Amino acid sequence: MARQVTDKYWDPKVETMSADEIAALQFERLKKQLVYNYNNSLLYKSKFEQAGMKPEDVRSWEDFRRIPITGKDEQKRTQEESTAELGHPFGPGTITCVPQDKIVRLNSTSGTTGTPTLYALTQNDVNIMNELHARRLWMVGIRPGHRVLQGLSLSMFTGGLPLSQGIMHSGACAVPVGADGGTKRVLDFIEITRPHALFTTPSFAQYVLEQCKKLIGKEASELGLQWVFPVGEPGAGNIEVRKILAKGFGGAHICDQTGGGHSFQGAECLEPPEVYSGMHFTSADHCILELLDPKTRKNIDMVDGAVGEMAMTFLEWEGTPFQRYAYGDLLQISTTPCNCGRTGIRFKIVGRADDMLIVKGVNVFPEAIKKEILKFVPRVTGFFKILLDKPGPSVTPPLKIRIEYGQGIEGKDIAALEEEMNKAFKETVRINPKFIWVAPESIPRETKKTKLIEITEAA
Repeated sequence: MARQVTDKYWDPKVETMSADEIAALQFERLKKQLVYNYNNSLLYKSKFEQAGMKPEDVRSWEDFRRIPITGKDEQKRTQEESTAELGHPFGPGTITCVPQDKIVRLNSTSGTTGTPTLYALTQNDVNIMNELHARRLWMVGIRPGHRVLQGLSLSMFTGGLPLSQGIMHSGACAVPVGADGGTKRVLDFIEITRPHALFTTPSFAQYVLEQCKKLIGKEASELGLQWVFPVGEPGAGNIEVRKILAKGFGGAHICDQTGGGHSFQGAECLEPPEVYSGMHFTSADHCILELLDPKTRKNIDMVDGAVGEMAMTFLEWEGTPFQRYAYGDLLQISTTPCNCGRTGIRFKIVGRADDMLIVKGVNVFPEAIKKEILKFVPRVTGFFKILLDKPGPSVTPPLKIRIEYGQGIEGKDIAALEEEMNKAFKETVRINPKFIWVAPESIPRETKKTKLIEITEAA
């Protein structure tokens, strides 16, 4: 496809399809994908058998929803069983659907919640992913001639090498430094290569703001970045985070995007930091998205404002295709048309279904706590840990939060600050937490996904 830098869309046909057109395309591809999954994965075959079905019985969306959900625990279990039996995690009992000689790359989860889960990709899958990454980069203005520094982990992370390849596929220049070498190395290469854009996690981006002057002698606002893409964890959808990052990086565009190395992709239009309308679902031609009730796993209608756990089904995928795969992320759907002209839904990531805490009957998500804490920057640094004496969701009150006070804050200031914060938490989050105050930079900073919850007997 001949493409000009002035073109608005990477793939105008797909990006402007009507809802009926995209649904028809999805279902056509779905029927082929289900036959493929059934024939190449014993786990997926068993899902059909549980429902008393075969792929040819799926003639409607209602039929499709009769297929049982697949979960990450099943994927991990079957990979472990395959390794024990065959010496590798890609056996026919897993959701990997190709022989080993067709696998050209392995990705994995970050492992922040346990043993990393592996994903096998064929060259076909890599090609699709490159297209999807390029589509969302083009959407926010990245063009050939732009340099994009990859400040996420490059070590097996799904947002590592796959993202770098996607940047290259878009025609832009990838600067694959990675966060694994530490903050100083990232900043040194920003100084050397003068990138236009930076990919990193929201928490690492905040740490860069905090450490930049100490490490390279200048403020982050002087780095010349035009775009910052905070991905891999919630944060870029938080208005307070957006304003902190936009100001700290000298007015750079703060654009929320998904970071994953698979066929679920999303990207936010260019918006001012004080506005957040969610991310466009940019990969509907290669991924079916469903909303589930986290408890019952029943479908929730994808209407405006609906909230539920996301389930994904990959289309035209070969290596490790997800099939009604419950991912754990909670999404809120928006069907409001966007002025950019792209059709389809938008979504906001609310949090993780397994991160929800229950305090005196109140459902509390870590991101809601973070949102409230960030309102008090700079009197607090914004870094904190939720302390639990046992895994949730039930919490014996009060909920304990270890939190750093800001630079220059003294004892009498902390007492007044705590009173003010307790009042705010009662009004918005509807809990009365116990704050455990520590000095600035006491809480370790992380270059990968940041865990906001810490299980400790000392809690």
